[in-house]
Amino acid sequence: MTLSSLVVSRDFQEISVLECILGGLHIGVDVESEPERARTKLSKSKIDALIIDCDLCGAASFLKGLQDGTIRNAVPLIIVSGSGSRKHLESKGGSFVFEKPISVDQAVHTLSAARNMILDERLRYHRATLDVPVSLSSPARKRQRAHLLNLSQGGIGVRLQKRQLATGRVHVNFTLPGTKLAMKFLGQLAWQDKQGNAGIRFVDAAPRMKRELQLWLERQYFTS
Repeated sequence: MTLSSLVVSRDFQEISVLECILGGLHIGVDVESEPERARTKLSKSKIDALIIDCDLCGAASFLKGLQDGTIRNAVPLIIVSGSGSRKHLESKGGSFVFEKPISVDQAVHTLSAARNMILDERLRYHRATLDVPVSLSSPARKRQRAHLLNLSQGGIGVRLQKRQLATGRVHVNFTLPGTKLAMKFLGQLAWQDKQGNAGIRFVDAAPRMKRELQLWLERQYFTS
């Protein structure tokens, strides 16, 4: 699965640079030279990043539509011609702004930041389905084994082997599939049912653990 972008521009040199950078960031590129046709595409398909050339005829009306909600908004990235100040362009709804002619270094930095923001939003709701052993322990009861059924940045879903979990905090230990990374999180029991299914929300972990989990989830997301 890849991220997607829509570039609204007629500047071929600009488009070429953006296609190269976006491709390296695993972001698919669709190019539209007419704002009205771009409006139609936005209404019919999911776009993760929207890049608009402010020099393009009709761009001002297009941006106004993004601001008032008549055009479904994504993550607008405004390409500045130099005729408007950064503050002025940001006030028109730009999450990220950079100038023309495009500096490759600046574009890589800006588009990488945009990609991270988009991906964070995607992964917030993404759950990887799996079936691996997980060890659970709480102050009230001894350690017990379970099966880890799904995993996200915020927590896990498990199938308990024998008994229900005590309410409150629980220590979670498992190894990420395909790696030798031993993951350790402090969790909070969020729910459980009589069939032995339970949900545990992560409440604390070392920064390295969080980063390793994020990177693993990103790899699963792009290969799914």
